[in-house]
Amino acid sequence: MNRPSLAPPTRPPFWRNATFLKWAAQIGVLFGVVALGYVLIGEAAANMRAQGLSLDWDLLTDPPGIQLGEGIFVKPDTGMEAFYTGAVNMLRVAMSGILAATVIGAVVGIARLSSNWLASRLATAFVETVRNIPVLVQVVFWFFLSSILFPVLQEGSSGPIPGLLLVSRKGISFAWPFPQETFWQWGVFLVVGLLTARWAYRTRMRRAEEMGEETRPLTWALLIFLAWAIVGWFAHPLAGAVGWLFGLLAAQVGAIPVLVYQVMLALAALYLAWRWIHRFLESRRSPAGLAKLTDDDYFRMILAGVLGTGGAAVLLLWPGITELGANVFQALLEFCDQKFDFLRTGAPLAIGQPSVEVPGRFAQIADTGMTMTPSFFGIWMGVTLYTSSFIAEIVRGGVLSVPKGQTEAGYALGLRRGQLLRMVILPQAFRVILPPLGNQYLNLSKNTSLGIAVAFPEMVQVGQTMFNQTGDTIQVILLWMGFYLTISLLISLLINYYNRRAQLVER
Repeated sequence: MNRPSLAPPTRPPFWRNATFLKWAAQIGVLFGVVALGYVLIGEAAANMRAQGLSLDWDLLTDPPGIQLGEGIFVKPDTGMEAFYTGAVNMLRVAMSGILAATVIGAVVGIARLSSNWLASRLATAFVETVRNIPVLVQVVFWFFLSSILFPVLQEGSSGPIPGLLLVSRKGISFAWPFPQETFWQWGVFLVVGLLTARWAYRTRMRRAEEMGEETRPLTWALLIFLAWAIVGWFAHPLAGAVGWLFGLLAAQVGAIPVLVYQVMLALAALYLAWRWIHRFLESRRSPAGLAKLTDDDYFRMILAGVLGTGGAAVLLLWPGITELGANVFQALLEFCDQKFDFLRTGAPLAIGQPSVEVPGRFAQIADTGMTMTPSFFGIWMGVTLYTSSFIAEIVRGGVLSVPKGQTEAGYALGLRRGQLLRMVILPQAFRVILPPLGNQYLNLSKNTSLGIAVAFPEMVQVGQTMFNQTGDTIQVILLWMGFYLTISLLISLLINYYNRRAQLVER
């Protein structure tokens, strides 16, 4: 009996091929975005020429002719110093606000689940009140509160805690440890202490997993770090001997031609791209051979290759980028050379206490302590409390996501509530809490731009003052976009890193 012959399989036409359509769509969108950007940039350049403006960056090197309310450079000599001051002020609010909002949010979120009726209701009232008031309103409220209700600063003002805390309408000043000239030398011992403590922690944890013993890794790590810190406090003059190494490296960096750096960095970019592709393929390899790659896998490898090749091309064609990086690195080495001096003595830290000075007719807060101006206080309190109310709900949701059986099992083992939270519930809830927590960190960082409402000289306020002086609006907006994009990407990178570390590893 003759079997009917089957026709050989035929490939579908390219307009019906799913792989072709997906790649065509992505490439088409890419070219569309590039074309749109080209048109917009051309239109902007034409409009600026019609108005007699030029798209240059002289605003970064020219004297801005402005005075800032507070910061590193109150009277900046260049636009770069002005923007640097605004960036540092923004980071001061963001970093301290993230830390405070996390602590407040965790405490309030756990308090909402407390069996204590008063603690639970107070936490609920805090969350429902603070998160439903616009953050701008809260910023302005705290600013005017400190400017109106706080006591007037006088020559004899010293309260409410003399020597530790001074509260007035000119700001809040408190005692704070300030680094001295020998702090960098002491920092060498702190870095060594951190590395040693990390090694001890991992060693004790490994022993606990292998032997089943109670090794107290965190306690050992803290004791080792404190031991290095105490020894370094007295032995830090010896660390100044490494200063000659920084000076030698700075001289060598300046003597090497820029072309050598270009070639080295270009080869490094190509190597990193090849290494990433190689490791990616190895991760897809099984005992039976290389697994079938998807379109997304091919796209990742092509993107890595394009980025590596494009980065190498940029480094070779524009030597100014490499020269700038070499100059910055050399300046950093020279800075370290100045901070390290063999047998330099003195305490690494000094406690500065709040005080009052009268340079003219009116009393002012002296620079002897750490001072929060009314503007800083307003923006800090506003964004911190507002963000902490959302973090509290995230923490509460994360704790409720842990199965109730885990709690019952912990109580059955005789754990107290504090031990249960620390050892059972929070480690499991952290995996649920971390992703939305990163979004709140991003929101807090971007909400610092509201400091313009209370005349706090952060990035946006400084930029607005600059383009009012120079008319370089587009350049300032580009700087804003680049700065906040960089901050957001860094926060996302850190959160994603810890999110991967906290994931469960499947066997």
